[in-house]
Amino acid sequence: MGSLFRTEEMRFCQMFVQTEAAYHCISELGELGLVQFKDLNTNVNSFQRTFVNEIRRCEEMERKLRYTEKEILKEGMKIPDNREDPKAPAPKEMNDLEVEFEKMDTELRQVNTNNEALKQNFLELTELREVLNKTQDYFRMYGSDIQHMMEEETGVPHEEAIIGRQQQAALGFFVGTVLREKVPVFERVMKFITHSTVFMRTEEIERTFKDPITGDDLHKSMFIVFYQGDQLRNKVKKVCEGMRGTIYPVPDSPQERNTMLQGVNTRISDLENVLTQSNEHRQRVLRNAQKELRSWTIKVEKIKAIYHTLNMFKVHQNSLHAECWFPAKAIDDIRRALNTGEKVSNSTIPTVIQPMHTNESPPSYYNCNRFVKGFQNIVDAYGMSTYGEVNPAPYTCITFPFLFAVMFGDAGHGLIMFLFGLFLVIKEKSIGSKRIANEIANTFFGGRYIIMMMGAFSIYTGIIYNDFFSKSVNIFGSQWHPVIKQEEWESDDIQLNPVTSHYNVTAYPIGIDPIWQAAMNKILFLNSLKMKMAIILGVIHMLFGICLQIFNHVHFKNYIDIFIRFIPEFLFLGCLFGYLVATVIYKWLMFDGTKSHCAPALLIHYINMFMFKYTNPDTAIEKCDPDLMYYKGQDGVQYAMFFIAIFSVPVLLIVKPVYVICKNKRKGHDFSDHAALISHEIPPANQVNMSYEYENADEIRNGRFVREEAKPPAAIEEGEEHKGEHGGHEEHGTGEVIIHQAIHTIEFCLGCISHTASYLRLWALSLAHAQLSEVLWSMVLRLSLKMAGRYVGSPIIFVIFFIWANLTVAILLLMEGLSAFLHTLRLHWVEFNSKFYMGEGYAFTPFNFKHILNMQSLEDIS
Repeated sequence: MGSLFRTEEMRFCQMFVQTEAAYHCISELGELGLVQFKDLNTNVNSFQRTFVNEIRRCEEMERKLRYTEKEILKEGMKIPDNREDPKAPAPKEMNDLEVEFEKMDTELRQVNTNNEALKQNFLELTELREVLNKTQDYFRMYGSDIQHMMEEETGVPHEEAIIGRQQQAALGFFVGTVLREKVPVFERVMKFITHSTVFMRTEEIERTFKDPITGDDLHKSMFIVFYQGDQLRNKVKKVCEGMRGTIYPVPDSPQERNTMLQGVNTRISDLENVLTQSNEHRQRVLRNAQKELRSWTIKVEKIKAIYHTLNMFKVHQNSLHAECWFPAKAIDDIRRALNTGEKVSNSTIPTVIQPMHTNESPPSYYNCNRFVKGFQNIVDAYGMSTYGEVNPAPYTCITFPFLFAVMFGDAGHGLIMFLFGLFLVIKEKSIGSKRIANEIANTFFGGRYIIMMMGAFSIYTGIIYNDFFSKSVNIFGSQWHPVIKQEEWESDDIQLNPVTSHYNVTAYPIGIDPIWQAAMNKILFLNSLKMKMAIILGVIHMLFGICLQIFNHVHFKNYIDIFIRFIPEFLFLGCLFGYLVATVIYKWLMFDGTKSHCAPALLIHYINMFMFKYTNPDTAIEKCDPDLMYYKGQDGVQYAMFFIAIFSVPVLLIVKPVYVICKNKRKGHDFSDHAALISHEIPPANQVNMSYEYENADEIRNGRFVREEAKPPAAIEEGEEHKGEHGGHEEHGTGEVIIHQAIHTIEFCLGCISHTASYLRLWALSLAHAQLSEVLWSMVLRLSLKMAGRYVGSPIIFVIFFIWANLTVAILLLMEGLSAFLHTLRLHWVEFNSKFYMGEGYAFTPFNFKHILNMQSLEDIS
């Protein structure tokens, strides 16, 4: 699992790789996935880098694979994922891949071109057959009446004409097809252009055609247009062409049309055989490509990723020079990977790894297991941790599901959530191998351990609240012993007054006594309990966050911050709100049900603490006044708490800026003659051997030299306040230090008040969830129990239970669960993390082939 309390220790090194071994060495490092390379050619154009030609070749192979993938998916075929992880092929194998892809691409494109031509020919012949059939039917029905029909429609007298014979004024016609949706426009344009001097009829074709290119359905209509004269003939032809209609050469005589129809049927039959054979050949080509497409894609993407990484290196004679970050404990694995690459490439010169000095802050990296990964993602969403600071994730694994459960506390709903998360955890291998494309489903699957933990903690808090689908469970028997009359118990307005309605033998063994479920004043009791519990949990959570500062101060050797930051902040929060928590617990311990009428009003006492207003019980007339001091020496304790908290503010505001200013004045400003001129240059006094030996490890810490001569005298100790690129140091002016500390002090002091109030959402959402659950019970499921009798009521109960179960899942589990999740997220991001977590680092992004294996399509990469 690695180090979770802090980031992994990182090293910054130079790497000198021989040119002939560079490809295989980087390939092995990509399989390992533990080295982050730095781009040393940021000022070089992408088209001027060393391996740009190889990347272009890879992109050309990608284009061909993408075309093949598109054709496979168009046929409804799935690309199998055998979970194989082929190694990146050697550079000389690129030629073989290019030849194979070129052959496959050429063959597939040629087959598609021929197939489209055959489909286009088939479409035209099929349309011609439909046109011939409908033309024959039309002339059979109206052939002798066409002249008369044309005269009536156009209003222009014509000489007698008989279709299919020689006449003095011949009547010609065009027959063709046009898209069905264009028919109204086609008719209007034809009448407008010809001034209604032609006779036209259209008829829908029932058969649906296929577009040979797109494969879409085409719905067409046949048209027949009669005209007289060459001028009208040209107009009609231009209108048909303008509307993208197709004109077919239909003979005048019926005998010729029958002969033509027989020939068309013969050609269609032959064309269907040719199309079948062409489709079979295309399917064979696609099936052969389908088997290897996944493996080919991974190989090409690995080659491209390797050359992209090599383009980040500097070329120096026969070697490549790289700079990289990697976890310190991974040095042995990295050396083994480099040795493997050298053996594969038959290189005799070993790769050199040389530690470097840099002012750049190292990247943050956590080697998390599957359980912690989800919680770590929650922390990283707030901000990537600064290198070396305390990681909130280990504590978030407990506090996040617990605070969620406080708001979601129902044992029944928690059980459903726990079982759902447990199912995802048990089936994680089978579900993860399916590569779910749905983003919402992936989100639930990625947070399976979080869901399971939230459900488990909700079961616990549901038992404490004694809430199971809004009903209480009486396991141990109520500890209330009533002293009221029997007729009062039969009333609907039962009031459980601790003074008059019961005497106390012992507390309920676990959680809340179930008798509160029947009490009319249940909401008053739960309000008081949950509100005070929310304040207690919130203050403890924030105090714990402040205590985590100590680990940061000790790690960064800012010991002075323990006295000028941690202690004042702890005292301010502890004396004001920690004291409030202490009074709540004291009241619970010292005032039972028989003394509740004399219990102090804590809110009034808390306000009086700031107003210095106290009433001594010895001089008071009414001994049970809630405003009276309720313990000896209360005024002295509260005076001390108030003034300690107030005096902590100037310490926070003034001491740290004064300390930083005085420290900077004591420091000299003359640097060594051998000071580094650039950020990554190693001064001569600190030159090290080209080999990376473990005996030098004590001189190098976190990728930085710790020798005194390597440090400039004016180096700033406050690491979090002086950051350049990725945390590089730069001095701030005196004014900036003062302003920064003033903002921090104001934010902390005001934040303590608002953050404490923010934890009241634990109380509010818990009551809201309980009330929604009770409403669903009383207004849905409870109604079915009152309907009909034993036999008629059973199906009614079944139907209403189905409705109640769906509403419970949709509203209480999904909507309320999401609401509680978001509020818990805010409590951790704002109220908890802000007390100790800077989150100003950047993530460790090693060169890794893992993203290539996780892709579902080439579109994911491109």
